[in-house]
Amino acid sequence: MIQRVLPVLILLLLAWVPGARAEQPSTVFLEELTWTELRDLIAAGKTTVIIPIGGTEQNGPHMTLGKHNVRVKGLSEKIARALGNALVAPVIAYVPEGSIDPPSGHMRFPGTITVPDEVFDRVIEYAARSLGLHGFRDIVLLGDSGDYQKDDKIVAERLNREWAATPVRVHAAAEYYRVAHGEYEQALRSRGYSAEEIGTHAGLADTSLMLAVDPRLVRLDRLGAKPGPADGVHGDPRRSSAELGQLGVDVIVTQTVAAIRKDIAAR
Repeated sequence: MIQRVLPVLILLLLAWVPGARAEQPSTVFLEELTWTELRDLIAAGKTTVIIPIGGTEQNGPHMTLGKHNVRVKGLSEKIARALGNALVAPVIAYVPEGSIDPPSGHMRFPGTITVPDEVFDRVIEYAARSLGLHGFRDIVLLGDSGDYQKDDKIVAERLNREWAATPVRVHAAAEYYRVAHGEYEQALRSRGYSAEEIGTHAGLADTSLMLAVDPRLVRLDRLGAKPGPADGVHGDPRRSSAELGQLGVDVIVTQTVAAIRKDIAAR
């Protein structure tokens, strides 16, 4: 009788005692942690943090303005989990997108938000300074757009010179963007898709990648007619699919993780 009752009593006790069943948070996102949970995770060895950098810009009539932000967050989560000791900071959604007067680049389309390069540089610099202060040792700048890759590198190099005598380093993960426009596009070409169809913005590659990460951001009912530069599209997204996009997800995550590990080991 006692043997049958004892396990029940133990379960009731665990349910009653505050904190007795507390579990380590499963999320990798800073925004979903309390400060004490974050403190404990850093103390336990999660000393790498990814700063995802997106952008708020037009992506044609068929894809939403938040493409970069949602995509970089989703891929950052996969990269952080694969690294094993990494967390993910909030996405930086406001980046250089062109001039306002006169409007240039994506600023010619409603909804695009731009900031000057010097403002952007200071934002990522102070995001890194903040995270370094709190115990992170490897801070990874992960940019989903090509326009500010140079800024990421400049900020990383500047902070690394300043912090040369400390254990903190900033890594501009250029491999993430390079693979998206290298091996991923090569994989699409090997399946018979032309460079014109793959495109450089909101075309087949871009749209397929978004369908694999979060299909809610793609308006499939607007893929009937071929869009063009006047629509904000460079490429042809009409044959896009999540299956094609998964090719990009797999290679981007795998090679970015390898590049980050190599960079951290090299220092």
